[in-house]
Amino acid sequence: MEPQVIKMYAAREQIYPREAKGRYATWRWVCVWLTQLAFYGLPWLTWNGRQALLFDLTTRKFYIFGVVLWPQDFIYLAALLIICAYLLFLVTAIAGRVWCGFSCPQTVYTEIFLWVERRIEGTRSARMALDKQGPSVRKAVKKTAKHLAWGAIALWTGFTFVGYFTPIKELAHSVTTLNFGPWEWFWVLFYSLATYGNAGWLREQVCKYMCPYARFQSAMFDQDTLIITYDAKRGEPRGALSKKAGNNARLGDCIDCTLCVQVCPTGIDIRNGLQYECIGCAACVDACNSVMDKVERPRGLIRYSTDHAMENNFNSQQIRQRAMRPRVLIYTSILALIIIAVCTSLALRTPLKMDVIRDRGSMGREVEDGMIENVYRLQIMNTSEQSQHFKISASGLPGLTLLTREEVTLQPTETLGWPIRLRVPHGVGEKGSNKIAIELHSLDDPALHVRESAVFIVPR
Repeated sequence: MEPQVIKMYAAREQIYPREAKGRYATWRWVCVWLTQLAFYGLPWLTWNGRQALLFDLTTRKFYIFGVVLWPQDFIYLAALLIICAYLLFLVTAIAGRVWCGFSCPQTVYTEIFLWVERRIEGTRSARMALDKQGPSVRKAVKKTAKHLAWGAIALWTGFTFVGYFTPIKELAHSVTTLNFGPWEWFWVLFYSLATYGNAGWLREQVCKYMCPYARFQSAMFDQDTLIITYDAKRGEPRGALSKKAGNNARLGDCIDCTLCVQVCPTGIDIRNGLQYECIGCAACVDACNSVMDKVERPRGLIRYSTDHAMENNFNSQQIRQRAMRPRVLIYTSILALIIIAVCTSLALRTPLKMDVIRDRGSMGREVEDGMIENVYRLQIMNTSEQSQHFKISASGLPGLTLLTREEVTLQPTETLGWPIRLRVPHGVGEKGSNKIAIELHSLDDPALHVRESAVFIVPR
């Protein structure tokens, strides 16, 4: 008996996706333009004289248009991630991997890199022929031009990414002198290399093996989820068109042209049924529809549909009606509640924060005239983008007096440590801890104030 060799790893087969044209290809390019205009353009927008969208890790401030978030506001960033997650769950339950097929960064940059590749190296057959050729000047020029173009796009992408964390105008000024800091150098090059490698070389490998969404997305599917489907009842038995009418009558609508396979960015054959590699880009739908037009058969041999619709021949209206099922309603309700809660919290958010820190080196001391003194430090944060004038006051014990200056001014988004001293007459209060309150009132906006509890220590 001859020994059998079982390969645990199959070498990657190069995929040469054919360019697809049609309604879904147009929508895919609309998504490319919208996402990239947003990604490349947002860092250059200004708001109140500063960058509109900036995650300034150095000063620990996140600027999101008119909102300034501090480390204490991390709950809002967590809520934003939860909203994005539930939105992805909702979209997946309704339309499968439509996010992957149209708006995922991996899909978007692969589409851009493929466009560059087609413009330099030619069509699918031309690219395949070029790769089979031996070394030549023509081949070297085309390959060099392609990789230089890819590298330029990747570097601009890495530069823009860092511009969300370092003011992009300062970063652009540093480009002329290459005076980046070590972290700017690292992240520009790292993100550029990731873009170049993922969109230029790995492509479908990222979707098939690296992306965790491809593995768990099936848990969010059900029989009423829209997916790319092949109508086997109508398409089989498949076969090439014949000049004899009798032969064609015995065949289904699929003429086995394999265009659906040639345009697939992951190289699968959708006629074999739904596979986890399918990213729902609908390139095969466009390709098949164009063939059906040529052979004068109805469109929709490959289309967006559901398992229930395929089994029961549902029409479009019935598919839409079944979309509003318990899972979708639950996702929608939770998403709406979270969004309402976050928006309400942001609307009611006070642009003023204060922490009261006792001087632990002096728990309470007796000073001149028998007065009892406690020392505190106020950590005041003006989270608005306007200068604010505040008045400090204290209450809670009879005769409680503030000895330090009671008025303080904070510049926009400034944090200030302000020491204060409080005194009470001898004999006031109980020995040990006494509860007091320290308040901060805005002199510019009477409605703006904050009150924090503190403890006044009377020596025993």
